[in-house]
Amino acid sequence: MSSVLEKRALKWIPLALVTAVTLAGCARDGFYHDRNLDYTEAAPAPPLVLPETRNTQRYRDALPVPQAATQGERLDEAAEIRPPQSLAMGSGLEPEYVERREVGDQTWLVVAADTGTVWPQLEEFVRSRQLNVLESSASQGVIVTPQAEIRLQSALRAGSSEVRCESGGQTMTNCLEALESHLSARGASASVSSSWTAQRLTDEQSLQIREQGDEWEVVIPQPVDRVWAELNHYLELDFAQEGTRDLLAADPSEHEFLVEYMTETERNRNPLQIVFSADVRKMSQEIRLVLQPNGDQTILRAINASERAFSAADQRELLERVSGYLR
Repeated sequence: MSSVLEKRALKWIPLALVTAVTLAGCARDGFYHDRNLDYTEAAPAPPLVLPETRNTQRYRDALPVPQAATQGERLDEAAEIRPPQSLAMGSGLEPEYVERREVGDQTWLVVAADTGTVWPQLEEFVRSRQLNVLESSASQGVIVTPQAEIRLQSALRAGSSEVRCESGGQTMTNCLEALESHLSARGASASVSSSWTAQRLTDEQSLQIREQGDEWEVVIPQPVDRVWAELNHYLELDFAQEGTRDLLAADPSEHEFLVEYMTETERNRNPLQIVFSADVRKMSQEIRLVLQPNGDQTILRAINASERAFSAADQRELLERVSGYLR
């Protein structure tokens, strides 16, 4: 009996071997292709070497990124804060590809793209106008022509850029208008929102919100004029809801704003709290937003300008919202 079983088992061995070989072939060429096998014998290729007779004028960096005028250095001890709500999601603000900023007699453009994207557009602008270029430096972000000096640097908001066109320190209005038109046309096909969102997270620690005694303040590593211009732009857009949040006054000489703001504490008062309160309805209050220069930095504070209570939590809430415009 055992010999019969052995013969039957031996009879199936050739079939098993054929099946194993077939399946091994499938792993390479059939429906069960294992890509790991493709790289078992891979070897590195030699680096590409251009001939010595090449024309060096035809080769340059594909996307030069100015380095000298980038965002300020990150602060070492930044307080752990909640990520700011996206402008597009939280307040309905959607930045244009090109926007103007103005402080006194200085005007410049803010472009919703990083400097590496904007620099080739500036070079194209100069070529299209057939301007004589006296100096051009991608690393410095500057193009000098007999008519004006075009400068590019990172803006306060991560992933955006500032473009200036000046002569002798004075804004060249015609040049800036031409640049605005040129960049706006190029931005029609640009993916603004994706690049903005992707890059803003990398510089989140550029701002530092910290507690000083019983007060909160924001340390912004940028000059006060640039900060004021940026905040003024977004406060005009976002603080435009009377009774909830409203921009009442702006003073560029003192670098101050007066806003009307309803705090989260007030918004969340329940009917029982309202009944037993001196105020029978939810109320906003006036707050001064003060920018104070501190060397190359700017300190942002929120100071109560009303008789209503303004707790440290309320102060931090407002500062987080306002400083979110700069991220």
